[in-house]
Amino acid sequence: MKQYDVVIIGAGAAGLMCAAQAGKRGRSVLVVDNGKKPGRKILISGGGRCNFTNYDVSAANFVCRNKHFPKSALAQYSQWDFFSMVNEYGIAWEEREHGQLFCIDSAKDIVEMLLKECDLPTVEQRYRCDVHDIEKTEDGFILKLDTDTVSCQSLVVATGGLSMPKLGATPFGYQIAEQFGLARIPTAAGLVPFTLHDKDKAAFADLSGIAIPVTITTESGVLFKENLLFTHRGLSGPVVLQVSSYWTPGEKVEVNLLPDLDVVETINAMRDKHPAQSLKNSLARLLPKRLVEAMIERGDIQDKPLKQLNPKDITALGDYLHQWHIAPNGTEGYRTAEVTLGGVDTDELSSKTMEAKKVPGLYFVGEVMDVSGWLGGYNFQWAWSSGWVAGQHV
Repeated sequence: MKQYDVVIIGAGAAGLMCAAQAGKRGRSVLVVDNGKKPGRKILISGGGRCNFTNYDVSAANFVCRNKHFPKSALAQYSQWDFFSMVNEYGIAWEEREHGQLFCIDSAKDIVEMLLKECDLPTVEQRYRCDVHDIEKTEDGFILKLDTDTVSCQSLVVATGGLSMPKLGATPFGYQIAEQFGLARIPTAAGLVPFTLHDKDKAAFADLSGIAIPVTITTESGVLFKENLLFTHRGLSGPVVLQVSSYWTPGEKVEVNLLPDLDVVETINAMRDKHPAQSLKNSLARLLPKRLVEAMIERGDIQDKPLKQLNPKDITALGDYLHQWHIAPNGTEGYRTAEVTLGGVDTDELSSKTMEAKKVPGLYFVGEVMDVSGWLGGYNFQWAWSSGWVAGQHV
């Protein structure tokens, strides 16, 4: 039986970062992954350009039952540390809106960088390799793999969540936590489009492809301002993905369709200038015409000449457009979700090392735990930070 200091299950962002750091410390490392190549999620992220981090990162950008948990890892290995590595490797990057940093050429640049970091005599990688059994021993762990059995002092679970099952996502990491008695926060799809009830879907399906800047507020008071995209199945776009991580099934969301102007003031000014103009044509100057028509067909807005609108009508119109309430039917689920909410309870882990408090030598990094970032490079930064931290201690 071959012995290693560290076995890492999962060759994604967090697993590869952890392997590189442990290897640099002279630890013998084995990385195993059930896929045929490393960094599968990295390669497809950001439209193939990988939004690898963000200029502005803090614990406030993460969804976690314990909101303080991410602070230590983010402080130990910040966005600036990863940014420095990217620059050291000469990877061309660009800044987009909201401080998001993307590769200019390809996400492959990030994977190749991580593999070069892992290109050490002490680091071994195996792909298309499954773990069939894990046993705790006095000295560490014994793992039964496809072709042999190996032992290690430290075991790192970097298996990711349930999002994007086509990339090989499985609940294996949660099963390992359960095997060793660690609590788990219920999981759900996050950063995911909303689906609509049949009546709403029928009303808005023809708007597919239309995007408008809005704010969306959840019933719990969380607000995001970004583009809303109508789809054949429901609502998407950055603002919906962001708010989906804070939405609870059955709740409505409040959409401000015109966040940058006062509808009452604007319609009054239009009425004074063009009293005979129809409300439909007036609103079509502020919103996509097809959206206005859909709202009229639903009976939410009554089309009439502006001069026929009284102050009460205009106030009601302003309330409707600034506080459009819609109840999603659900989400598109893990199939299209960019992240998994919930996971291994962070109360079970050391925030400084990622080690399980009750199981010495067992570590969890990345998406498998109950830490989920906003859209914008935050989930990758959590992978880099948590993987780096564990790599210093395994």
